[in-house]
Amino acid sequence: MLERLKESLERSDVVRFGEYQYFVHPITDGIPAMDPRVLEEVLDRIFDMMPMDVDYLVGAEAMAIPLIVPLSLMTGIPYNVVRKRRYGLPGEVSVRQTTGYSEKELFINGLRKGDRVIVMDDVVSTGGTLRAIVKALRAMGVEVADIIVVIRKTDRLEELERDIGQKVRTLVSVEVRDGRVHVLP
Repeated sequence: MLERLKESLERSDVVRFGEYQYFVHPITDGIPAMDPRVLEEVLDRIFDMMPMDVDYLVGAEAMAIPLIVPLSLMTGIPYNVVRKRRYGLPGEVSVRQTTGYSEKELFINGLRKGDRVIVMDDVVSTGGTLRAIVKALRAMGVEVADIIVVIRKTDRLEELERDIGQKVRTLVSVEVRDGRVHVLP
């Protein structure tokens, strides 16, 4: 299962941002070009595992967008993008995101107390993005029904899950070592 995704991950280039080893893949970066068969494989797997009794699919700009948009079309569930830009709309919530290689502000709009959402993302590495978004959503009174991430690149997922009080479901796990991506069993 997910053989195309696994094979494409193992062919990924690895670059360094200081001490951080960053793999470059169409799911996580939009480059190089995405093989639609890989994306279809990923979307079909997420579709099979996601609950349908939610109000919104939520994902952070930019790389969750290629996941939540087609899944919205497949399910009829509206999507909501956590943006990198302030819009100043009523009820806008600012979120401070810290990852292994950057720190920035994200903005949540259009969600209300009582909404049920699935949070989706392309990769969990440090957990900074998920931690910030989930905590902000809960502070808003939004129920996080599920969290689904395509790629796990961390050995600290259990720590993240304890911190946010919720399981993070992933499709594949990888490790970057010796300048290569290794898909874990």
